[in-house]
Amino acid sequence: MNFTPLDPRLARTRSLKSLSRMVKREGFAAEIPAGASMSDFIASLPDLLAARDLRDLAIRIAETRRAGRTFLLMMGAHPIKVGLGPLIAGLIRDGILSAIATNGAAIIHDFELALAGRTSEDVGKGLSTGDFGMVEETGAFLNRVAAMAAAEKKGMGEIAGREIEAAKLKFRDNSIFATAYQAQVPATIHVAIGADIIHMHPDADGASIGAATMTDFHRLASVVATLSRGVAVNLGSAVVMPEVFLKALNLARNLGNKVTNFTAADMDFVRQYRPRMNVVERPTQSGGNRIMLTGHHEIMFPLLAAAIRERLANKSRKRAK
Repeated sequence: MNFTPLDPRLARTRSLKSLSRMVKREGFAAEIPAGASMSDFIASLPDLLAARDLRDLAIRIAETRRAGRTFLLMMGAHPIKVGLGPLIAGLIRDGILSAIATNGAAIIHDFELALAGRTSEDVGKGLSTGDFGMVEETGAFLNRVAAMAAAEKKGMGEIAGREIEAAKLKFRDNSIFATAYQAQVPATIHVAIGADIIHMHPDADGASIGAATMTDFHRLASVVATLSRGVAVNLGSAVVMPEVFLKALNLARNLGNKVTNFTAADMDFVRQYRPRMNVVERPTQSGGNRIMLTGHHEIMFPLLAAAIRERLANKSRKRAK
């Protein structure tokens, strides 16, 4: 087949001043001097892409707090392993966080940090000898928590927080579950049987674990039922929490709760299928806001927490004037 080459000399051009552009100099980053405040730093960020989304999410969470609506934080265990427990506990104490929901591994790291101030073992080293995950204190304490929760017909998250506080563990002030229990904030644990180290221990009871986590699922569904015009953030859970959230949302809607117009956000190292579909896109099809922020938890979440507090403080200062 013969093709005649296109002649670019015949192409039409237009003046730049007649065309719109998505990037404008007014939205550029601003330099800030050494010793500037956190408020100055946040204001200096460019009004583009992830920086805009971070600021927008902070504004929406602050507005949710002031309006008394629900801010739900869902997460895997990694945020606790990288030292974010004190920040999350602080957001709970100050009434900014309405509820937390985690996978089963999160309570393991939360407990070990509350007990000993350290966690996270060398999996490869322990696996070669069969010693991986076989810590006596962790298995005994948390399997007892599951048994107590099942016997009392309560959730594992609530009882874990209660027992960490009752045991007066040395570093319990940084425990998100103990803090949530003290503040009477829902804290739920969603366990995949066989996925956590405590399931290898001799006193692990599948019936108790299942009953306790089922109660927590129903409690999460009751939280999700109040999410309209609120905020749900998934922090670093690639599978468990996105799947659990989707079912909790569907159950809440099935029972007559019109949960809509909330902000759904995912924060993780990389963008994953389930968080994008089950947290951000599908739940907001009937209305809402979608935000996806990609980056290290130990950097991105402290920035978000600081931006939320600055937004709340700035509004308070304006009212005071």
